[in-house]
Amino acid sequence: MAPGHYFWAIFYFACLCSASLANNAKVNFREKEKKILDQILGAGKYDARIRPSGINGTDGPAIVRINLFVRSIMTISDIKMEYSVQLTFREQWLDERLKFNDIGGRLKYLTLTEANRVWMPDLFFSNEKEGHFHNIIMPNVYIRIFPYGSVLYSIRISLTLACPMNLKLYPLDRQVCSLRMASYGWTTADLVFLWKEDDPVQVVKNLHLPRFTLEKFLTDYCNSKTNTGEYSCLKVDLLFKREFSYYLIQIYIPCCMLVIVSWVSFWLDQGAVPARVSLGVTTLLTMATQTSGINASLPPVSYTKAIDVWTGVCLTFVFGALLEFALVNYASRSADRAADIQRENMKKKRREMEQVSLDAASDLLDTDSNATFAMLRQCEVHMQAPKRPNCCRTWWSRFPTRQCSRSKRIDVISRITFPLVFALFNLVYWSTYLFREEDED
Repeated sequence: MAPGHYFWAIFYFACLCSASLANNAKVNFREKEKKILDQILGAGKYDARIRPSGINGTDGPAIVRINLFVRSIMTISDIKMEYSVQLTFREQWLDERLKFNDIGGRLKYLTLTEANRVWMPDLFFSNEKEGHFHNIIMPNVYIRIFPYGSVLYSIRISLTLACPMNLKLYPLDRQVCSLRMASYGWTTADLVFLWKEDDPVQVVKNLHLPRFTLEKFLTDYCNSKTNTGEYSCLKVDLLFKREFSYYLIQIYIPCCMLVIVSWVSFWLDQGAVPARVSLGVTTLLTMATQTSGINASLPPVSYTKAIDVWTGVCLTFVFGALLEFALVNYASRSADRAADIQRENMKKKRREMEQVSLDAASDLLDTDSNATFAMLRQCEVHMQAPKRPNCCRTWWSRFPTRQCSRSKRIDVISRITFPLVFALFNLVYWSTYLFREEDED
């Protein structure tokens, strides 16, 4: 072949290649998507009412794999026993009726925004109280169909879910809140839910809760049997630990301060009745208000909570300090009455002794002066009260057993007894509930 013929052959082949590339560049893949969707979802070709076949095209149950992404946890309510969560919910299953040609790998997947165009699992959240989809600016939902027939359904939803709580250790407790998903109408013979193998549950990294910390989460299965059959069910348990520092600052330390303030009355004078009564009544009312505020933020449960034990004992100590003053006041008034009676008896005896002395003196006026002087001397010695020696010098010797010192002794004993008993209560309280918390873990 002549060299000119080679040149024209090469030129013609280059023109054909450039034309082929130009035609490929002008391919509208969006138009191809429309044609493929019309082809696989056209009337008479696909029925969304019929579930997909099982594994390998068998008549077994359709397998749906679930994946969750927890975007945020808004509130955890103790009084309503519920929590609110926003999550991205994903389902994936295989429907061989939706296979299509990917044009040599150039068409990775098809996207739908209408869930009613394809078969959907009838999943529902069994412990849901409220829920809604997100439609700003457009509905936050999509369906992807892959060339081999796999369907991915993703939607963003917000849910308010029931969370039954055990508040016996409140506020030293941990709570487990569940998210349960189950099939409503399809039994396990037709539909089975499974967790995705890799990372079935994902949680946003910067998750912040005001009074709780998300320690961990566990995925599990919770299939349920009824008289209509067995239904597939999945659940994820979220373990929340209550932040104790908030309650330490807001409840425990103020209660301790109120109890200690009530002890100030033990150092006040017994006669300062207005000061001691005002102090006792004020601390008692403040403690009662504190207890009422705590109970207002909690549900009326039938068992005793850890915070109930604390506030009840603190209230008892404050009330005990007020009763202690009542006892001191009673002892003081009893001592005053006893002193008045003793004073009257002494005056009466003194008058009797003076009368006896005068009578004896009148009878002895005519006798010898020395004998009279000796007799009067003996009478004076007889009238002097004998002195009792104090032999025991112990701790109790500072508090004589006379009636007038009983009130002071009660105050001094209370200064020692109340702090010791309160310290012992703290030791028992924290040891008991902290160890019980570890046992619960």
